[in-house]
Amino acid sequence: MSCRKIVWIVTAVSLGLTACTKKGVGPGDHEQVGIASWYGHPYHGRPTASGEIYDMEKLTAAHRTLPLGTLARVESLVNGETVEVRINDRGPFVQGRIIDLSHAAAQAISMQGIANVHLQVISMPRTRAADVFAVQVGAFQQRAEADQLRKQLQGKYGSTRLVFREGDQTWRVLVGLEPTVESANALAQQLQQEAEPAFVVLVDSEE
Repeated sequence: MSCRKIVWIVTAVSLGLTACTKKGVGPGDHEQVGIASWYGHPYHGRPTASGEIYDMEKLTAAHRTLPLGTLARVESLVNGETVEVRINDRGPFVQGRIIDLSHAAAQAISMQGIANVHLQVISMPRTRAADVFAVQVGAFQQRAEADQLRKQLQGKYGSTRLVFREGDQTWRVLVGLEPTVESANALAQQLQQEAEPAFVVLVDSEE
C-alpha cells in the first residue's frame, strides 16, 4: 500500500451513498443492489476475517455486515448470470461497493472489473452470538498512528478499540458497540460530521 493511512467511506447501506439499495443487508435483511468488485492477489493465501486462508479460486466473498458463513446469491444486472458465494471475509473497503467477490465468483458471472449486482441472502449460520455493530473510522499500517486516533475518539465515544487484520496487515479503529444497524448508522453519521470517514461493520467474535 502506498499510503500510510487508509480510510474507507461508510457503506451504501449505512449512509445511503448507493441509491439502488433495496434493503440494508445486515443480519435479518435479505436483499441489496449495488456495485460488486473482486479481489485476488496479493490477498490470495492470506488469512480472511473468518480465519481461513483466502483461496481466490473458491466461490467466496467479502461483505461488511453479513455474518461470516452466510450463503448469498449474486446476480449480475449486466448479463443476468448468477453465482452462489459464502461470506468468509470483510470488505469491500471502497466507497459505494457492496460486496467483494473472489476471482472465481467474478468469473462465474463474467465480471471483468466491477458490475451492478443484485445480492440475495440464501442462508445464515444457525448458531452465532448476538449481533453487535461498530463504526470503522480508519485503518493504518502503523499501530502507533491507529492508537493515536483511538485515544482521540475514546474520550468522547467511549468504547474504541484496535483490531489487527492479517489479510491486509492493517490496524483498524472501531468505535462503539451498537445492538442494531440503525443505531450504528446514527453513530456513523455523527462521526462523519466530525470529518472522520466512517462505515458500519458487524463485529466478529474475535474483535
